[in-house]
Amino acid sequence: MKLLVLLSFLISLAGSRAFCQNAEWHHEFPGFKIAGNLYYVGTADLAVYLVKTARGNILINCDFPQDLPLIRKSIQQLGFDYRDTKIVLISHAHDDHAGAVGQIKKETGAQLMVMEPDAAWVESTEPGHPGTKVDRLLHDRDIVELGEAKLIARLTAGHTPGCTTWTLEIDESGRKLNAVIIGSPNVNPGYILVGNKSYPGIAQDYEKTFMVLLNLPVDLFLGAHGSYFAMKEKYEKLKAGGANPFVDPAGYHAYVTERRDAFLKEWERQKQHPGSAAP
Repeated sequence: MKLLVLLSFLISLAGSRAFCQNAEWHHEFPGFKIAGNLYYVGTADLAVYLVKTARGNILINCDFPQDLPLIRKSIQQLGFDYRDTKIVLISHAHDDHAGAVGQIKKETGAQLMVMEPDAAWVESTEPGHPGTKVDRLLHDRDIVELGEAKLIARLTAGHTPGCTTWTLEIDESGRKLNAVIIGSPNVNPGYILVGNKSYPGIAQDYEKTFMVLLNLPVDLFLGAHGSYFAMKEKYEKLKAGGANPFVDPAGYHAYVTERRDAFLKEWERQKQHPGSAAP
């Protein structure tokens, strides 16, 4: 357990904290319906999703504690009750996606479900960690169900050992749409892919992740950050009417392929310079 906490902590340091000064992360953004019972309730870049069901709501991600008032506001403006949150999920164990999980649990009584390799980070009481109990440990292909909603957790490790991509089927006026919420395919500055003593299999995990992502059925292209899928630009198109711009399988495959190629290039560079962190 101590090793898992250390591993998650080191990955976290090289991850979200390196980008804490990104102001877009904390800018308010209007909540909106993506399709069917799936809604966006995050900030201008830190994506939070609400899945509405007859038995309450599921939240995917929760951002930093300072962003929680904006999330509550978006939920309320969409006509939903924040206190109806029954399940909280995360994309991965970085504080920009999981920092407020403890507060949400206390305020709503929701069950927190996390991919097992990331659970130690969430439960750690070290500074910068949520320090809250995980109610259910998840594994690849586990199903999370509430009311009529069924989400599938796919382990897409590398960015963190338990990085999770969420998939679910959305009913949009009788049309079935496959939604994919990418956890993260990114190699952040500071990441070591060769000779990483804390995470020896990191490069191999990234390889597996790209195989999974490139073989998922996808209609709705979404992710842990709005920047992955041009959220703000697509939101403007959505307001203008016409075809739903979030239905973008071509954009999904282009993004994942570009990220895979960037990973392979960095991995090759690090093979030539072992121990050299990603710039």
